[in-house]
Amino acid sequence: MKASLSRTAAVALTALLALSAAACAKKGGGQAVRIGSKDFTENMVVSEIYALALENAGYRVERVPAIAGSLIHQAITDKQIDMYPEYTGTGLLTILKLPMETDPLKVYDTVKSEYEKRFKITWLDMSSANDSQGLVVRAEAARRYGIAAISDLQKRAAELRFCSQGEFDARADGLPALIAAYGPFDWKSSRVYDNGIKYDVLANGEADVCPAYTTEGQLVNTDKFTLLEDDKHVWPPYNLVPIVRDETLNAGPGIAGVLNGVSKRLDTATLTKLNAEVDVDKREVSDVASDFFKSIK
Repeated sequence: MKASLSRTAAVALTALLALSAAACAKKGGGQAVRIGSKDFTENMVVSEIYALALENAGYRVERVPAIAGSLIHQAITDKQIDMYPEYTGTGLLTILKLPMETDPLKVYDTVKSEYEKRFKITWLDMSSANDSQGLVVRAEAARRYGIAAISDLQKRAAELRFCSQGEFDARADGLPALIAAYGPFDWKSSRVYDNGIKYDVLANGEADVCPAYTTEGQLVNTDKFTLLEDDKHVWPPYNLVPIVRDETLNAGPGIAGVLNGVSKRLDTATLTKLNAEVDVDKREVSDVASDFFKSIK
């Protein structure tokens, strides 16, 4: 009986500590919710939006920005951070090392289940925002040759100059994956350019086609650049999702609702616009995030 009472008391104490931690976080005392981000514009902006939303809901937040992508998973599993914005494709392929899947809901369901089992980390609601691999074409060339999808591009490849980033040509999920699905791409020419200048290369008319990511800020300029549809669904989805340690959610059960509310307002066009404000218009990440959060409050 004494052992049973001790166990009961321990359970009660654990519950009390969890409630106390959540109350402290909301009152500004105790342990804050530590929000990490990867070291690129989009992830830092979204992480800051999460932070602002939680602060608005009364939680105390600690920001841990610009963690290397190769280290951030270790940071959350080692309890150095409590949450960060992650991508479904990254979870599936890079962390879990599972076979490629192109159905967004299947990928989400898989990472949600496996992270819970392996790491005690919850994937909250999936946003429709998808930062995946893509191909961008000079808008003038797209109009001239009637190119809207990668199937169209493959048929006109011999008339187009390819702006490669080198590894894309050999990487299994790069050009080889496209060739397997669409057929050969017999470019008029192919030269390797640094990724950082690819939009200048296109704008200056030095090349016609470049690999891209689907939320890059320069893509807001549709008069100059056309992002092609991957009509045979070669590339896996990289939908953006807040992931949070279970322990953190248990201590602050309102956190999930706050972050899910943000995810509802994030789509691919919105992410592209936010990236453009930082990378093209040269605004500060904090200012861009703040303006966006004010617009959805």
